[in-house]
Amino acid sequence: MKHFESNFDGLVGPTHNYAGLSVGNVASLSNAKDSSNPKSAAKQGLQKMKALHDMGLIQGVLAPHERPDLDALRRLGFSGNDASVLQQAAKQAPQVLRAVYSASSMWTANAATVSPSADTADKKVHFTPANLTNKFHRSLEPETSGRILKAMFNNEQHFAHHQHLPDNDHFGDEGAANHTRLCGEYDQAGVELFVYGKHAFDSSKPAPKKYPARHTFEASQAVARLHQLNESGVVYMQQNPDVIDQGVFHNDVISVGNQNVLFYHEQAFLNTAEKFKEIQSKFAKTSDKEFHFIKVSTEQVSVDEAVKTYLFNTQLVDTGNGEMTIIAPMECKENESVSRYLAELLKQNTPIKHVKYFDVKQSMRNGGGPACLRLRVALNEQELAATNQNVLMSDSLFATLNTWVDKHYRDELGESDLQDPLLVIETRAALDELTQILKLGSVYQFQR
Repeated sequence: MKHFESNFDGLVGPTHNYAGLSVGNVASLSNAKDSSNPKSAAKQGLQKMKALHDMGLIQGVLAPHERPDLDALRRLGFSGNDASVLQQAAKQAPQVLRAVYSASSMWTANAATVSPSADTADKKVHFTPANLTNKFHRSLEPETSGRILKAMFNNEQHFAHHQHLPDNDHFGDEGAANHTRLCGEYDQAGVELFVYGKHAFDSSKPAPKKYPARHTFEASQAVARLHQLNESGVVYMQQNPDVIDQGVFHNDVISVGNQNVLFYHEQAFLNTAEKFKEIQSKFAKTSDKEFHFIKVSTEQVSVDEAVKTYLFNTQLVDTGNGEMTIIAPMECKENESVSRYLAELLKQNTPIKHVKYFDVKQSMRNGGGPACLRLRVALNEQELAATNQNVLMSDSLFATLNTWVDKHYRDELGESDLQDPLLVIETRAALDELTQILKLGSVYQFQR
């Protein structure tokens, strides 16, 4: 039976804006309150999805969340009709209004953690939406993410869906942005690498001082239990607190892995040598392939350059014949040190043989690169057939979604637009039509 690693990219929503909400995310803060172009952002994302589809990869679409989250505003005491709620929030709590308008659901690497059936005891694909408790604007996401994922993977024979972890910092869970699966082939049991920022119940352990550690060791353990993973196929590794304090808010900003490759910056982790031995040992029990730890030194690329270009927030995809391709943002090509490093990397004796560059500047300016935009789901033929086929990229869906964007999206969105009640009406009309295109049912609160 054939197996695939499929990528499901977040479709940028109609209210895509630069709110600068994410402390510890340098790109997000540096572009705060600039005007955005929702239409351009959505089309850039669709172009990347279509390009990966054209490369022969399984590519899907994850629907955006409804923003603004008016239910959250009403829970916070704003009342009346939608226009009144928006006006009150704009006047009394503009920062809260920006938060409930956040475009952050586009970064679906934070939507959930996914374990394929080859790793789980019940041989189902397991999904746990991330609770994202560290940031208010992101903590609004898990319930809708869960409903969308259930609408996409709606077959109990093949898929198991879990409730997100308790909404508390002790179990802060940032999803697949801190999770990497390593394997010989996608149908083989693999090693699931959980990266965390701190131990919530042990303050004596290392932790960052400047920026928050959003993901805890305890959350990683809980997800591994929920997904029925065997300890022999799990590795827990702590992110370097110093690198978090340099703006590396998730592990996928400082490392990326796929199959028998882990591509990482030398400052990425704590206890690197010891943990790499554990990965090597557990990987060797599942595959006879050579494992490649590809280290980028600080001398080659500084952490600052890695963050600004998102060298590691790239996608590492299997393109057949034992070769892999890096899907990188244009910022990597435009930076001299990073571009030079990638050119040298292709000459080395590793599976990485190609680099393809994509313009995702609207996402980059808001703090997320190509890897942030996608959720990886390894599937076999039966599981792929059981997936909602309407969310899988095709020439037809690409054309339909571009037409949908042209019909519903604005070319520019500034901070003053966030109190426009017409934007709420426009957004709901767009999302209602989208759920019909993707056959998702009533996943949004306004539809329920």
